[in-house]
Amino acid sequence: MPDLQKIFAGCTQKPLLLAEPMRRHTSFRIGGPADVMALPQNESELQALLLKARASQTPVTLIGNGSNLLVRDKGIRGLVIKLGNMLNDIEVKGSSITFGSGVSLALASKKAASLGLSGLEFAVGIPGSIGGAVYMNAGAYDGEMSKVVAAVRVMNAAGKLKELKAEQLDFAYRHTALQGSGWFVTSVTVALQPGEQEAIDAKMADFSQRRISKQPLELPSAGSMFKRPPGYFAGTLIEQTGLKGYTVGGAQVSRKHAGFVVNIGGATAADVLQLIADVQEEVYAAHGVRLEPEVLVLGEE
Repeated sequence: MPDLQKIFAGCTQKPLLLAEPMRRHTSFRIGGPADVMALPQNESELQALLLKARASQTPVTLIGNGSNLLVRDKGIRGLVIKLGNMLNDIEVKGSSITFGSGVSLALASKKAASLGLSGLEFAVGIPGSIGGAVYMNAGAYDGEMSKVVAAVRVMNAAGKLKELKAEQLDFAYRHTALQGSGWFVTSVTVALQPGEQEAIDAKMADFSQRRISKQPLELPSAGSMFKRPPGYFAGTLIEQTGLKGYTVGGAQVSRKHAGFVVNIGGATAADVLQLIADVQEEVYAAHGVRLEPEVLVLGEE
């Protein structure tokens, strides 16, 4: 293996992390080591990393805050670039706000609320970065990123930058044109509406309380594990199949909300993947519905 530390030395202000356990960077607290991880602070550092990776033919994996991510137990080969909490500039122009892609979605929601702007209330309890939220078209409580995004700034593996308007992103349920495109988000511009402060605060408080009461926030997870099948709710189907509390190793279908898979202690990616397969098989046998995972799976098998 080439000396990755030598290849990427000097690209970023922050030191490189070698053989970095990915469990430290995912909300699941699961994942083997990344060969090397870099933490760019701005677009220039990101470009430098990508150009060095391209020249050295080093595989690159980009992640945000790791909140919708399952990393396999053997980890990730090559360079992992973590954008979460790094590209974090915020610029306000009237009722539009441009966020660096590393800004947490919760912080973005609270920033909008502090300005008396409505539209991002739904995002207050969604973990992860706003760049990742756009990539997956994250949503909750009848809101989703497609309803507020005006434009995104994106970069590709060659370090090329361009802007895409919302209509170019092909938004659909948990889908955008960015997925598999080789382009990733460096900033997001949202178009919001002036609102009444009291109403905004009340809506955010309501959404936060609903999450606390219904979701297993006390245990590591990757959020909702399965996409919503047309005409059904994944959690309801799983519960009706009798799988609430079903456990494989350290992975468990949450006893609080069957739509979540939680790490009850020492779970491996293999545990989670086996549990997913078992749930898919049992739900299909009982209801004829094929559940599709919402979480992204990365790393060496």
